[in-house]
Amino acid sequence: MGKQESGGEGEESGLPLFESTSARFRGIYRVFASTILVGICLIWVYRVTNIPQPGEAGRWAWIGMLVAEFWFSLYWIITQSVRWDVTYRRPFKDRLSHRYEDKLPGVDIFICTADPKMEPPTLVVNTLLSVLAYNYPTEKLNVYVSDDGGSEFTFYALLEAASFAKYWTPFCKKFNIEPRSPQAYFALHSDVHDVKYGQEWLEIKKLYEDMKNRIESAVETGKIPEETKMQHKGFSEWNLKVSKNDHQPIVQIITDGRDTNAMDNDGCRLATMVYVSREKRPQQPHHFKAGAVNALLRVSSEISKAPFILLLDCDMYANNADSIREALCFFLDGKYGHEIAFVQHPQNYSNLTKDDIYGSGCFVINAVELAGLGGYGAALFCGTGCFHRRECLFGKKYTKDYRGQRNTESQNTIDRSIQELEESAKAVVTCSYEKGTKWGKEMGLIYGCPVEDIVSGLAIQCRGWKSIYYNPERKGFLGISPNTLDLALIQQKRWCEGLFQIFFSKYCPFIYGHGKIMLGAQMGYCLYLLWAPLSFPTMCYVTVPPLCLLHGIPLFPKVSSPWFLAFAYVFVAKNVYSIIEALQCGSSLKAWWNLQRMWLIRRITSYFFAFFDTIKRQLGLSETDFALTDKVMTEDVTKRYEQEVMEFGSPSIMYTVLATSALLNLLSLVWGTRRVAMDIDSEASEQLISQVFLCGILVMINLPVYQALFFRSDKGHIPSSVIFKSVLLLTLACLMPIY
Repeated sequence: MGKQESGGEGEESGLPLFESTSARFRGIYRVFASTILVGICLIWVYRVTNIPQPGEAGRWAWIGMLVAEFWFSLYWIITQSVRWDVTYRRPFKDRLSHRYEDKLPGVDIFICTADPKMEPPTLVVNTLLSVLAYNYPTEKLNVYVSDDGGSEFTFYALLEAASFAKYWTPFCKKFNIEPRSPQAYFALHSDVHDVKYGQEWLEIKKLYEDMKNRIESAVETGKIPEETKMQHKGFSEWNLKVSKNDHQPIVQIITDGRDTNAMDNDGCRLATMVYVSREKRPQQPHHFKAGAVNALLRVSSEISKAPFILLLDCDMYANNADSIREALCFFLDGKYGHEIAFVQHPQNYSNLTKDDIYGSGCFVINAVELAGLGGYGAALFCGTGCFHRRECLFGKKYTKDYRGQRNTESQNTIDRSIQELEESAKAVVTCSYEKGTKWGKEMGLIYGCPVEDIVSGLAIQCRGWKSIYYNPERKGFLGISPNTLDLALIQQKRWCEGLFQIFFSKYCPFIYGHGKIMLGAQMGYCLYLLWAPLSFPTMCYVTVPPLCLLHGIPLFPKVSSPWFLAFAYVFVAKNVYSIIEALQCGSSLKAWWNLQRMWLIRRITSYFFAFFDTIKRQLGLSETDFALTDKVMTEDVTKRYEQEVMEFGSPSIMYTVLATSALLNLLSLVWGTRRVAMDIDSEASEQLISQVFLCGILVMINLPVYQALFFRSDKGHIPSSVIFKSVLLLTLACLMPIY
């Protein structure tokens, strides 16, 4: 897609709206990867040709290591699919303005929230205000907030936000400020001396603080001001019995962008803003976020029907005021735009610590892997920060004669009153509406999978569409990452289960995507779909070598053996390259080390349990669930997070597995070092030194675990019940026969 542009100023109308460039040093990397592959093959040869004979010590341990290394190697080969031809995109928004400024298309923005306690209304409001202030004609913006919690406090917060937006949006555009989330902006500019427009800054900040205090006060007291209830008819919806999982459909148009009297303080039209809470009833499936998005698709079709849609989570505010214009450069490009179904931004976070203690930054994934998948025209749909072509979400197949829908006006709503629009929208979000339809199968996001976004994106690509991955220098969206280990592992487990579930379903890329998307794209998808089974070779590597070391059973070649060079080269080369890659992608050396720790922890906890839970679901022994990540933290937890102290604090079974592994490697390191140091037989020492080194690496990785086990007294330490169970499991493991 999109070659390097050419042409002079006189050819402006024919110039592309975006370009694609390949990463540098591709040839050098391919040679380097080939040398790693040679080393891997030599390791296989060594393992296969040196299997202990039946009856010899460690035969099954050796076979286990052979299987683990084979799986690691296979997975490494899969990872090369996203590094073979990394592609970057660059839009030309000035050309877009020159060509389409008077006929820019409408854009519908969907914001999803599910629980007012775990996702506070002020969080939703800041995301809402950030998109209302985009550098885009407000009369062409329509913002829909899906409240799956059915909370009148969320509705009240949106009313407050609509009033504040009359001041905030003009302020943002007048001074061209970034970011346009008030909370994020005032956190960056905490003092009036930071800015040149002091008086207006003070007024706006006071208005924001007053609004925030009113919302938080209403939530804390459980009471909305009576005068506010009297002013808006929408509160009558809560006169009926409304609970989170049992309520009628609620649709309220808060501001009407068609109304020429709906103006901000600078006399510009306000964007349309709509509150939506689809009907929910006990025993009726609601399909979690996928159901909420599909409901918004139908509601927006009744009210605005813009040709392009931006999908956002409530905790991910807009960080770049020009994101819409940049995305439209891809959709409206004259040569390739009609092929593009969606444009995905990476997930970035505003609350990462300096060295990213929980490895949430995904620097390499965002800069390399996702860009590599995008090079195949098969960018992952990651659920938030994604611009969509409406037709594609409704199941349209791509055909060569398609040239794109670019209507700029809302359809069929000019002569309909607000009440008529609300009533027609309510009718399409009832529990019974989807029965007997293609919704959740061929239309909208696909149901039945915890990661509905990934499988829906794959389905769109298999209908012939291409997708773009765009990682701008100024991040398009910033969210909130988990700030406790427990939340981080729960989130990873949910993602891992959903991804592995796709691999077992009819949507497996090697089956569903065969002949529809490129082989490299199929492999790239499986890089993430196969996280769960990756737990087993990792578990083998952190348990079998230390156990064998305790019994004096060697599993690696002697240091003086030529075979040792293959193991050493693969280990050193892969890690050195990994460090260089991470540093080039904006990570620090300590952040890289923290990520190695988190990969180990995830694989032996989240991924390990996700594997078994997925198998249970495949056997019909359990049902799909959705675990929402809490966005509210106590002060002491937040303080430890900012100090980069890992938060344990719960008796989770995941911590039992983690602590057992850490203690096993510590014991083996001490015992193995003693054995090697005191062994007068240098040949035996040569054979065991690799296992001692491996245990040493694992002990270094687990240092925060030992601190939480033995030295910490704060609430974030590992509970004594976990320690007791870990010691018991360690004792059983050490007594287990290895022969």
